[in-house]
Amino acid sequence: MSNNHPFLPLVFGGDINVYSVARAFHEAYGIRTVAFGKYPSFPCFNSAIIDYRVCPDNEDEEVFRRNVRAVADEFPDKKIILLGCGDNYVQMAAHFRDLAPSNVIAPYIDADLLDKLINKEEFYALCDQYGIDHPATFIYDKSMGHNFSLPWGPPYIAKPAESVTYWATGDTTLAKVYICHSWEELLQSLDHVYAAGYQNHMILQEFIPGDDSYMRVLTSYSDQNARVTTMCLGHVLLEEHSPHGIGNHAVILTEYCEELELKIKGLLEALHFVGFSNFDIKYDRRDGKYKAFEINCRQGRSNYYITGSGHNIAKLLVGDLIEHKQLPFQMVTERSLWRMVPKQVLFRYTPKQYHEEMRQLIKAGADHHSLVYSGDASLKRRLRVCKNHLGNIKRFAKYCKPPED
Repeated sequence: MSNNHPFLPLVFGGDINVYSVARAFHEAYGIRTVAFGKYPSFPCFNSAIIDYRVCPDNEDEEVFRRNVRAVADEFPDKKIILLGCGDNYVQMAAHFRDLAPSNVIAPYIDADLLDKLINKEEFYALCDQYGIDHPATFIYDKSMGHNFSLPWGPPYIAKPAESVTYWATGDTTLAKVYICHSWEELLQSLDHVYAAGYQNHMILQEFIPGDDSYMRVLTSYSDQNARVTTMCLGHVLLEEHSPHGIGNHAVILTEYCEELELKIKGLLEALHFVGFSNFDIKYDRRDGKYKAFEINCRQGRSNYYITGSGHNIAKLLVGDLIEHKQLPFQMVTERSLWRMVPKQVLFRYTPKQYHEEMRQLIKAGADHHSLVYSGDASLKRRLRVCKNHLGNIKRFAKYCKPPED
């Protein structure tokens, strides 16, 4: 497949985030994305829309930089748009931003600010400074042992303040988030985390009541001048519930909340943020407030919900970085449905109050599954997507209960 455009996306990672970015570029410009991943794994390996290169040492900083330089040399006539699809890759890209070859564009903020933002402890301090609501929070240090108390009762939420070194421990038994239903379970979880080798702080939080449908995700794009141009709010109707997938979005309906979005816009522009940002938020029915959990300094795993809404994320990047357009500010208001699960799971595990609208969106063609793409639909590929559907049916049957309504 030829690329007659003056740019080439270079993406690091191998998950659905990478595939969704590559799909956006393929839909908009008909080009293949170059991607480096650690393993020859689905959904990126053997994809027709990705030049996928396996590199087991991909997360080593020197190897990362060498791979970026190699692609820059391979395509000297292209502007290389460098994107990370995990916090570790984003961190390396930000630190390499000013040292990269001249034809490489890394749309990230200053490395010092990025290091500050990806630390949840620092993020909550900024939320307090800029009036962003968040759950009641306690910063736990390993030295506290079991000698501490919390001003709220169970269930307790526990998660790492800093995820890069957390996952770098390599311990596959670690969870993304611990939901602890007793004090004893919380202490056991903390002991387990530090026994795995993690050394940084843990974030302990009050559990905000409500099922998955109380969750929101807000994705924004800030241009090279740190001006927010696009904001897309997603109403999460279903998340994954398996131990390693917990918290990953499975079903999203786009929605709109001007007050919330403008508040986040104010924070981003005050920080002079550049590039994609992604906020995990939960609606607290007790006080009617939206409470932020974290910021990701990148597009999220579920980023195709934005492209599917009619606002292709590749066009945002190219319009800003390559064409140097003054993109207009917009808050997405169109309703659309995004999912990573088959319809059987969609209607079995989401609240019934949303089913009629979902049916109407499906009927209207406003329904999007990241992996179901006519531009990448060989027989082998379609069979692999079917296997993914079956896996989701089994996982949700094992780990998730249908809503009671």
